[in-house]
Amino acid sequence: MYQSVRKLFFTDCYCAKDASRSYEELFKKLDSNQDGRVDVSELREGLAQMGFHTGRGTAQKIVSSGDKDKDQGLDFEEFSKYLKEHEKKLRLTFRSLDKNKDGRIDVMEIKQSLADLGLDVSKEEAAKILQSIDVDGTMTVDWSEWREHFLFNTASNLQEIIRYWKHSTVLDIGDSLTIPDEFTEEEKTSGLWWKQLSAGAMAGAVSRTGTAPLDRMKVFMQVHASKSNKISLSGGFKQMLKEGGVLSLWRGNGINVLKIAPETAIKFMAYEQYKKLLSSEPGKVKTHERFMAGSLAGATAQTAIYPMEVMKTRLTLRKTGQYSGMMDCAKKILKKEGVKAFYKGYIPNILGIIPYAGIDLAIYESLKNMWLSRYAKDSANPGILVLLGCGTISSTCGQLASYPLALIRTRMQAQASVEGSEQLPMGQMVKRILEKEGFFGLYRGILPNFMKVIPAVSISYVVYEYMRSGLGIQK
Repeated sequence: MYQSVRKLFFTDCYCAKDASRSYEELFKKLDSNQDGRVDVSELREGLAQMGFHTGRGTAQKIVSSGDKDKDQGLDFEEFSKYLKEHEKKLRLTFRSLDKNKDGRIDVMEIKQSLADLGLDVSKEEAAKILQSIDVDGTMTVDWSEWREHFLFNTASNLQEIIRYWKHSTVLDIGDSLTIPDEFTEEEKTSGLWWKQLSAGAMAGAVSRTGTAPLDRMKVFMQVHASKSNKISLSGGFKQMLKEGGVLSLWRGNGINVLKIAPETAIKFMAYEQYKKLLSSEPGKVKTHERFMAGSLAGATAQTAIYPMEVMKTRLTLRKTGQYSGMMDCAKKILKKEGVKAFYKGYIPNILGIIPYAGIDLAIYESLKNMWLSRYAKDSANPGILVLLGCGTISSTCGQLASYPLALIRTRMQAQASVEGSEQLPMGQMVKRILEKEGFFGLYRGILPNFMKVIPAVSISYVVYEYMRSGLGIQK
């Protein structure tokens, strides 16, 4: 019965005058307990029985979007209104893709439409996306196929659909070297971009606070190399707790959170300008151009907020009573060491952006293409788990490549605050570490750094979703 309703609902002869009858038939079948409303479980089960492949949480998103009276379900009026509005958006997207206005979308039209939005894909990749929607095997998609594929998918326009393939703002692991998020012209003119950035900043703030003890342990292990070269996680935590108590585990977190907003804003604005300068074709940004623009934007943001990075390291390593707060820390550094102290470690920090961003982007694109080539027949959208997985793996690989430079940066930032520490330049410091601690001395502290990745990403995602909902960002 469910399949017959689906066939009726998506028949090629479907037209506007049949809409009410089709919606009514569908609603009756989804309303399994016949109480006049469709809740999340009924919608999820009904769509599954009709053969719709919906992502996790899709039913909840549909109900939340259409539920105007907030009774945790959709009555027939809410249900039909949601479908009509969603269908209008899908029709507009279909028409924008149908470049030659022949009523069908082919491979080259998908490739061109994605390129217009700054996403370069090969003809083969575009064909795989098309195949995931193409029901009759003609290698073209008509309105009926497009409508059937996306009517119960919460992505309603091309920007939302391809957003699955972009680095997500939910990935905040406490490092500032990633390529910035991109926004479409529609998002910029509508003001949606600042909501997205605000949601990402809040997610980053909560995530960094939640994983601050591991971050402090990383810095502690990077700087305090013991003579035996065997400082451990448990030993480090015991030492910190003994010296300053439980709250000492969050030292340096305040300024680490405070620098998110200015860094994000500067990086975003610089990225937009660098894309315009570097793009070979107006409005189109190729992968290598995106990498270059992202690296330059990261360098620009880091240059502007770098004094805060130095203060974060000093506050993280401070002993009880050493500084009364951020301003006291800044005054004492300025008085004792001068302005130059605020840019110690700047060179290895800037150098670290290139391997991090390059490897991060390259691996993310490779994982994306692997998923697309293997699973695109089932769905054009990879879903949040695949997205988070690709982002986490690529960011972790980027960290592996840039970590020695991050360690050198941290030690140079901390030199004056560690008793008996010599003021060494970058080259001599690398030589000293290799002589005394060996090659793996360049990776000191990487264990707590890796330990914080999964909880940081998880916390970021949960907070980001709540913030998006609170700011009224439609999914």
